[in-house]
Amino acid sequence: MKAAANLSLLYGQLPLEERFAAARDHGFTAVEILFPYDQEPQWYARKLKDHGLQLVLVNTPSDPDTAPWGRAGLPGQEAAFRHDFARAAQVCRASGCGAVHVMAGCPPMGEREAGRQTLLANLQWAADTYPDLTLQLEALNQFDVPGYHYSKPAEVREILALAGVEQAGMQFDFYHTRRQGLDVVAELEASLPWIRHVQVAGSPARQEPDLARDIGFLQGFRRLYESGYRGHVGFEYRPAGRVSEGLRWAQDLAPYFSQQPTA
Repeated sequence: MKAAANLSLLYGQLPLEERFAAARDHGFTAVEILFPYDQEPQWYARKLKDHGLQLVLVNTPSDPDTAPWGRAGLPGQEAAFRHDFARAAQVCRASGCGAVHVMAGCPPMGEREAGRQTLLANLQWAADTYPDLTLQLEALNQFDVPGYHYSKPAEVREILALAGVEQAGMQFDFYHTRRQGLDVVAELEASLPWIRHVQVAGSPARQEPDLARDIGFLQGFRRLYESGYRGHVGFEYRPAGRVSEGLRWAQDLAPYFSQQPTA
C-alpha cells in the first residue's frame, strides 16, 4: 500500500501554494485534494510536477448554497452535476489523476428513492462519458453529514451492485465507519470486492489515528494487505499538532506499506 497526503486537511493550516512542498518534505509521493477548483487545472498540474507528486483523488465540486455535499443524487440537478463532473475531469486530465469521488449530496425528505435513481443515472452517464476515470462512492457518517445519501458501507455496496458500472467502486474510510459506530473489520471484509481507495483518520476527533484506541484499525490494515490491496491510503485528518510528529502513528503499519511518509 502507498500513503497519500490529503492536502486539504493534513496541510489545511498552510496556504494552498505551500502544501505541495510540505507533503514532499514529509516523504509523500501521492496526494489527495478535496476540491481543487480555486485555481485553473494547469496550476495544480504544475505544482504537482514541480514537487514530484501524483494526484490520486479529487471530489466533484460542491456549492455552499445549493449542494454543499455534492449533487449526483439530487433530482432536478442533473445538468449541474454534469457541469460539476466536467470540472473534475479537467483537473484529472491536466494532472493525470485517475479517480473522482462522486459526491451524492443530501436529498430532501421524501425524495430519497428519486435521489437514488438520479444517482444511478448519473453514475452511468459519467462512466459512459469518461471511461478512463474511476468513480468512487464514500459513506459519510450521519453525525458529520446529517442526511447524506448513505452513511454506511452496506448502503454504498447496494448502490454499486444496482449500478453495475464496471469502473465504479467504494472509497472505504476507516474514520466514517468507526464514527458511525460500525465494526471496521467486518465492514472492510464485506467491502473488499468494491474497494478502490482507502482513507483514515482517528475517531471521533478526526485527528491522527491511535492504533491502540481506534478499535479495528490495525486489524483492518492487516486484512487489507492480506487481501492484496496495494492502492493508496489517504491520510485525511486534521493534525492535533505538528504534522511531522503526528505522522508517527503510522510507524506500526510499516510492514504493510511500500511507501510511507517520514515523521
